[in-house]
Amino acid sequence: MTNTRRAFVLATLFVVLTTPQRVSAGAPAPLPSQLAGGHFLPAGGADPATLLPPPPETSSIAGRADLEAVRQAQAWRSPAQVEWAKRIADGDVFDNADVLGAWFTAANVPFTAHVLELVEDDVRGVVSRAKDAFSRPRPPKVDPRIEPCVHLPSGGSYPSGHASAIYARAEVLAEVFPEQRDALFAWADRAAWGRVLGGVHFPTDVVAARVLAHAVVGAMRANREFRAAIERCKAEVAPFIAKKAA
Repeated sequence: MTNTRRAFVLATLFVVLTTPQRVSAGAPAPLPSQLAGGHFLPAGGADPATLLPPPPETSSIAGRADLEAVRQAQAWRSPAQVEWAKRIADGDVFDNADVLGAWFTAANVPFTAHVLELVEDDVRGVVSRAKDAFSRPRPPKVDPRIEPCVHLPSGGSYPSGHASAIYARAEVLAEVFPEQRDALFAWADRAAWGRVLGGVHFPTDVVAARVLAHAVVGAMRANREFRAAIERCKAEVAPFIAKKAA
């Protein structure tokens, strides 16, 4: 196991074990009934602390380990990893064609594309409020020796917005393509780690993004319109799956 991968595992343990509402793959944790009004979420507001624990303090053991993981990722990142980080920074909702196939484009499945955009918009609203609540500085602000190889956003670091969108997409697509769940989340893990490789996020930012996305999409599953949208997505992709299987 590489140092950066070990740091990612430890970061996962930190966030999951300190999250007020435990989240598991089999049973998404319920969110407060009043969340962050959106397309598939009920109107209202919620304290992001009900979804995530605070990030580790910079001077704590966990905080120092978090920063060291970013340093190591920078020290060892290859040209291929830099390109990967740039791809993730500039990616769109159809990057998952790596898993699902070249046919998976917005032109072929416009309704599915629309649903993914609506979900990501909902998740973006929750992430924005969480970033404001925690106000965590990004790695280069903590250690000027960190040199990002992608654009450094001005907003807070925790949780990662890019990673939240990536994991939310994986959650939705796993509903549409249940047989591809493992592959979709393996891709999402690799994609989300691109934000650490890029030097703009800590490992715990990425893990928190996965926890948040899982909880938010879990709340959406209670929405009749969301469930109907998933069924329509399944119908839309069915001809392409059948053609591929033929």
